[in-house]
Amino acid sequence: MFVGHFGLAAAVKAAQPRVPLWSLMLATQFLDVIFVILYLAGGIESFQAVAPGTYGEALINAQYTHSLLGALLLSALYGGFGAWRWGRTAGWVLGAVTFSHWLLDLLVHRADLPLLPGNAGGLPLLGFGLWQTPWITAVAEGVLVVVGAVLYFRSVRERAAVTWRAMVSGGAMALLLALGLVVDILS
Repeated sequence: MFVGHFGLAAAVKAAQPRVPLWSLMLATQFLDVIFVILYLAGGIESFQAVAPGTYGEALINAQYTHSLLGALLLSALYGGFGAWRWGRTAGWVLGAVTFSHWLLDLLVHRADLPLLPGNAGGLPLLGFGLWQTPWITAVAEGVLVVVGAVLYFRSVRERAAVTWRAMVSGGAMALLLALGLVVDILS
């Protein structure tokens, strides 16, 4: 799940027009951004190919960023930033969108999501493994992208007089989401 996260951000933007779109897009990927930082910082988190050349080919070792508690803490951190910058409502929205990353990952990941950071206590790892059925994953992501793009475009059209700027903004969002879905499916 990659592009599907962005589709969700577009749908949320339609319902929360005062929250900047870039902050919603970043919120959907915030756990992965921190994962990459920890990966580059000496392999604190990592991934291992388990089915090269397939959709969702890697088993992640994201014992901190993608643990349930870690995701909740990072969501609170990002939501706190949003509350400080744009107000309490934006903070709650951004925190929820950040946490949605973990929920969507739960659907697609193999059992590699721990409950506690560092998999403390050796509790069972979670993941429903939808990535193991690529066409279902592609359909789910496609639905998120299309619904998000349609809701976003409609909200832009309803909020503003139909101007070139609004049309370009909505069209660019739809194009980016569609392009991302194609790249995601082909990779």
